[in-house]
This record gives sequence, structure tokens and C-alpha cells, in this order.
Amino acid sequence: MSLLVRALSATAICVALTVGASAADDIQERTIRWGHLNNTDHPVSFGVQKFAEILLAKSGGKMKVREFAASQLGNELQQQSALRGGTQEMLSASTTSLATVVPEFGLIDFPFLFNTTEQADALATGKFGNAMIDTLPSKGLIGLGYWGLGFRNVTNSTRPITKLEDFSGLKLRVIPNPVYLESFSAFKANPVPMAFGELYSALETRTVDGQENPYTVILSNKFYEVQKYVSATNHTFTLNIILVSKAFWDKLSPTEQKLMREAYAESRGYQKEQTRLQTEKALAELQAKGMQYNAIAPEETERMRKAVQPVADKISANLRPETVKLFNDEVERIRKDVK
Repeated sequence: MSLLVRALSATAICVALTVGASAADDIQERTIRWGHLNNTDHPVSFGVQKFAEILLAKSGGKMKVREFAASQLGNELQQQSALRGGTQEMLSASTTSLATVVPEFGLIDFPFLFNTTEQADALATGKFGNAMIDTLPSKGLIGLGYWGLGFRNVTNSTRPITKLEDFSGLKLRVIPNPVYLESFSAFKANPVPMAFGELYSALETRTVDGQENPYTVILSNKFYEVQKYVSATNHTFTLNIILVSKAFWDKLSPTEQKLMREAYAESRGYQKEQTRLQTEKALAELQAKGMQYNAIAPEETERMRKAVQPVADKISANLRPETVKLFNDEVERIRKDVK
């Protein structure tokens, strides 16, 4: 090896060590409190744990995530407020709860938008999903991206739902959100807005007849103990946004912010696969535990879709026209291009 090559090699090593040391100096010891509503046997929790594992490794053990599952830090609106106030660092929240901050997030909750997970994923990762994330910093929040929790399905203790008329008169707990309230009213059900933490007791005491959630949530929260029928309505696909407090984010160095984004990106595929696996497993277990399952014929799904279209039209009319147009254009494109 020539003296010139040796000199250049030595210089390159010194530069690499200097850059590495500089990056390490940009990473501080941090404990990040991450709250969510789900139990630790749910794909959301699995995703949190994977994110934590990746971030810990990337930060050389300095950036630690402490998970607070099962609503330990309050409901989503309470935790959302804590993030905006800078007293909590992270939250995986439904897009539904964010509609209280940015009403256009409610568009994602419109029933029967898509038929497959891939289509819902395309909406989240496309122009509309990114545009919605761009609205959050002005509200004190940073969105790293989306996780999918699966399609929502209706359970109840009264009768199977196989057609539109079967909803009639059923008292169903729904998320306190105009889209859900008006959609189930259009089905002629009696929607009851209620915090998730109160739901099991309400089902047990028959304060409500039923509820709607992904299979994984139904299993994890043991709703099979107090519900008999589970119907594959597949009415909406639940998306969570991985949120960071902007007050906390602004304290991070560029290196730390980069590691956070990388940990999300690298954990996303794992969380998606866990949702798929756990959804299949959950439905099988619900049936094994005695719940009566029924599919719904495509023509009945189409009747339900038509019944709630006026709700979508009404709510869209009160939102920003440019966002509604972007949403509708994306939905049309995805239905055509993504199977």
C-alpha cells in the first residue's frame, strides 16, 4: 500500500470516528412515555415493543420507550391533550379521535370505502394520508405515520346481522364521532356514544346490545364473554397515527428525530404483519369461544353502502373542499388501481 493510500485511509477513519462521535453527542438519555388504549396482547402493543427495540439499538441504549397500555394514561382525547401540552411524549391514536382537532380526519371513517387492507394502506401512505399528517404540527403534534388495526365488525347479544334491516333498534356503542353516530343512525340502529373503558361493563349489564371493533380488540377485551354474535360487516378500516408531542419533538436533536423516524419506518412492516396474523387468529378464537359468526353477502354490503352515502355527502359538505376533493380523488384511484 502506498504512503498516499495509507494517508487517505487514515484520514477516512478519523473522519468516520469524528462523525460517529458527533452523532453520539447528539443523542441524550431519554425516557419516552407511549400510551395507547389496547392491551399488551394486541398488534398495537407488538408494534410499540418493536419500535422501542429498534430505537434503543439505534440510540446505543440511550432512547428508551416506556409503554403505557390499556388506557393507563387516560382515553385518547386525554392523552392527545397531554401530548399537545408536552406532558406525554407519544401516543398511537385512532384517526377518529384526531377529527376533534382536524375535522378532515373524519373522512377516513366513512363506511365501506375499501374492500382490502391493501387499499386502506394505500390511502394512508398516499397523498391524502401525507397531507393529513402535514396538518398536525400547527396543532402541537407530529405524525410519524400510520398503523393499520384491521376492519371493524359488529357484535351484539340479540341477533346475527345479515342484512340492513337487522340493525334496526339495536343499541350499539360507537366512538363519540359524528361519522359513526350518523352512519349507524342511517342503519336505523340506536348508536350510543361511549368511552371505550366503559364498554365491557355496558355490554355485561345490557346497557347496550352491542358494539363495533376489529376482531383483535373484541378478543383482547374478552367481549366474547358478554356477546353472542359477531358479523363481518367490515364497515371501516381502523387506522392509528403514531403521534409525538411537538413540544418534545422540538427538544430532540436532528439525529434523534432521524432515529425516531427510522424506528417507525422499520417497525411498520412488522406491525402490519402482526395485524394480519392476529386478525386471523382472533376470529378463529372468537368462534372457538362460542361466538356465532356470520358473513354478509356482497349485495347486502352494497345496500348498507348506499344507506350511508347521504351521511358522507352531508359531512363532506362541512369540510374543506380542497381536502375533500383530494380524498375523493385518492379513493377513486385506489379502488381502480389497488386490489
